Amino acid sequence: MLFLYNFMVILASQLLKLWAFFIPKVKLFVDGRKNVFEILRSKINLQDKTIWFHAASLGEYEQGLPVMEKIKERFPSHKIVLTFFSPSGYEVRKKNTIADVTVYLPLDTKTNAKEFVATVHPELVFFIKYEYWPNYLNELKNAEIKTYLISGILRENQAFFKWYGGFYRNALKTFDYFFVQNESSKKLLQSLGHQNVKISGDTRFDRVVSILQRDNSLHFIEDFKDKKKLVVIGSSWPKDESLLVNFINQADENVKFIIAPHIIKAEQIAELKNAITKKVVLFSEMENEYLATFQVFIIDTIGILTKIYSYADIAYVGGGFVKKGLHNILEPATFGIPILIGPEFSNFAEVKALVNLEGCISINNQAELNNALTNLLLNEDIRYEKGHICETFVQMNKGATDIILSYLES
Repeated sequence: MLFLYNFMVILASQLLKLWAFFIPKVKLFVDGRKNVFEILRSKINLQDKTIWFHAASLGEYEQGLPVMEKIKERFPSHKIVLTFFSPSGYEVRKKNTIADVTVYLPLDTKTNAKEFVATVHPELVFFIKYEYWPNYLNELKNAEIKTYLISGILRENQAFFKWYGGFYRNALKTFDYFFVQNESSKKLLQSLGHQNVKISGDTRFDRVVSILQRDNSLHFIEDFKDKKKLVVIGSSWPKDESLLVNFINQADENVKFIIAPHIIKAEQIAELKNAITKKVVLFSEMENEYLATFQVFIIDTIGILTKIYSYADIAYVGGGFVKKGLHNILEPATFGIPILIGPEFSNFAEVKALVNLEGCISINNQAELNNALTNLLLNEDIRYEKGHICETFVQMNKGATDIILSYLES
């Protein structure tokens, strides 16, 4: 099976080069990997001590960030090497300040794995959540390099637990220790004979708790809010927006709305703005505007949504009308804000927990959205109660990073 896997990786690499001519995201994926080894050799010497973190995409980066920060404190003389698999992670965080070197992970061939491990020669390696690349893991094992899985999630439908997943099960044997998010992941690993596993929880909670210690002020958001109730719509998709625009267009003048779309393309922003009958201002056009006179603020930029959540009375987090598309609800939750989402959240344990606790409300259609938002806007006690549930949930689940660091230092 490993032979077949290696053949499929090589075949995929050729197909991706072809698709890159037609699909911009695939072009980023292919072009971004062309000079990885040259970049690594220019920034890492044989004398350098290094620690390698690998994240599939942006969400995994955010999960790993608290551990990266602590590791950087613990090993100040080591260089941090950060790799991404997906363009949606690399392109957003390629200029991060935590890593000394940030690159795409070359495809998982035996040749790439050997060259990468030899060039980076890490002392410690951390794979975040659920990335398992057999050739890289085997090469790390052969080089006797300590390798850990952090914030791991395992599910019964993964290849490890199928009849054909033998080479993936062998890949799991290369990890020195597993830090997993929940009891079910621990039991699944134990069912395969792994006792080197500990429930640490989800490091994303540590990440969002740390947000509270920084300066989250944005004077222009404060000017726009103008002491009125504010609904922040974060990472919205077209399906979310089609329902929310209907509500906005009939909303009371004393309620304000901020929309931060997931995709920022000029034509989509224009279409969204034109669908709204209230007075709208764009972030890109706000200069010299008296923001308090507008009722809707469209954020056509990236990087400030988390700070904007700190001003919200209610948050709607987008992507919940697409399977596996829901965005991070923990960022608004840490500020003690009631949250609304779409119906697709079954793959997110923290969302299921907050829905069950009733801090987060899942809506299926226009009527449910209208009822939920109206109820929250009119009832301060309900708003406070649901927001308090969200804040408490985040605070009670922090601490995963300390568990991981305690093990490494023992």
